[in-house]
Amino acid sequence: MSSTINLTPTEWQLMECLWAKSPCTGREATEYLAKHVGWSRSTTLTMLRRMTEKGLILCEDLDGVKAYSPLIRHDDAILHETEDFLSRVYHGSVSMMMSAITQKQDFSQEEIDELYAILRRAEEKHHD
Repeated sequence: MSSTINLTPTEWQLMECLWAKSPCTGREATEYLAKHVGWSRSTTLTMLRRMTEKGLILCEDLDGVKAYSPLIRHDDAILHETEDFLSRVYHGSVSMMMSAITQKQDFSQEEIDELYAILRRAEEKHHD
């Protein structure tokens, strides 16, 4: 697996299924994606095959049944998406992003407290 993670929105949906439960059989993935996304069986099986070929997921034979597991960690994918978004939209400026978010979003006191805690941890890490 390359160090660059570039999941399409469709691939992200399948990865969510595998991050929730893996290994996951083709049948389990088909049922999950039909329920959560509305995909047909053939769409799911095609995506499983393509993503296996791309090296995004692992396909193993478990007692005669194909089982799939993610080769990308959820945290790594989230970090990549966040860095890509921050770079593309806000030119890497976290403060510009937070300014835009706080102008349009109403935060609960709990969310505000969580943000302060995150900033305090960042400050402590910066001083270490």
